[in-house]
Amino acid sequence: MSRVYNFSAGPSVLPEPVLETAAEEMLDYRGTGTSVMEMSHRSPAFKDIIDSAEALIRELMGIPEDYAVLFLQGGASCQFAMVPLNLMTGSGRADYVNTGAWSKKAIAEAKRYGTVNVVASSEGKTFSYIPELTRDMFDPEADYVHITSNNTIYGTRYAQLPETGEVPLVADMSSNILSQEYDVRKFGCIYAGAQKNIGPAGVTVVVIRKDLIGNARDITPTMFNYQTHAKAGSLFNTPPCYSIYIAKLVFEWVKKLGGITAIQAINEEKAALVYAFLDNSPLFSATVEPRDRSIMNIPFVLPTDDLNAEFISGAANRGMINLKGHRSVGGMRASIYNAMPRKGVVALVEYMKNFEIENS
Repeated sequence: MSRVYNFSAGPSVLPEPVLETAAEEMLDYRGTGTSVMEMSHRSPAFKDIIDSAEALIRELMGIPEDYAVLFLQGGASCQFAMVPLNLMTGSGRADYVNTGAWSKKAIAEAKRYGTVNVVASSEGKTFSYIPELTRDMFDPEADYVHITSNNTIYGTRYAQLPETGEVPLVADMSSNILSQEYDVRKFGCIYAGAQKNIGPAGVTVVVIRKDLIGNARDITPTMFNYQTHAKAGSLFNTPPCYSIYIAKLVFEWVKKLGGITAIQAINEEKAALVYAFLDNSPLFSATVEPRDRSIMNIPFVLPTDDLNAEFISGAANRGMINLKGHRSVGGMRASIYNAMPRKGVVALVEYMKNFEIENS
């Protein structure tokens, strides 16, 4: 069976060259006689893997030396607790912006550890836009400001980062890390689950300014303390070795393509193909305000649920899978992460055009 175009929101498509390399090295990683899944995380071979992964992501994202890079477990969901346990330790207050389901979960978790101020929310319009944010909306005494930079379910992203002054900006970047350029110095902390643009589920990348480490609450479990992992080089306990190995291969793939600048241009072109069709279609509709549209996750709908179901079924028959939208939005969602080839997006748009002709 030939490979399909996988539009899943996560776990998502991986670059074929990465999968091919992993297959070649599955039984014998570079002469060690073992798979990466079998080797000790204390071995020289794995030490080289994790050190290379860190060096590559530092290079790709331009991460300064005064920031730590951690490879952790538990997904972004664990970070919903780790962030307040480690950072909400000054005033005991933090500002959050509510732009979707994951923001809501982060807010609910942070409320367990301090005072959360929701400075703005787009929930009233089904999270179809990013609220306007100005610096005076944020508490200057807050310990941090939290945003979700790209909203996987609703297909929105921050076209501009909020100005937070001296208050550290924390971003859940799970669904758009490595997809576009960011100035890391504008953030106090970035965290991202791997299963969109970095690799398979299992590892979470945290990029955090070093001066924010070491202030965790006394009640913080050892494994939830950033200092634990920073001091141990992400090797305090057995890490998700294979997921880190695949992440390293993905970082190498991004670098070979020309880095984040190059991949951002590719992503913007892919997204433009879909949005150009949607904006001129009498049958299909985009669900997000144009200024806030994601280049990673594109939700769209047809006039009836029956048509939506017919479209999704027809797409699967044509080798395009996982296009069903989240239940809170309905319709369809095309997740076109870094590894989705342009030809997959072209195939989707061609099918949309044909579907429109057949149902007009």
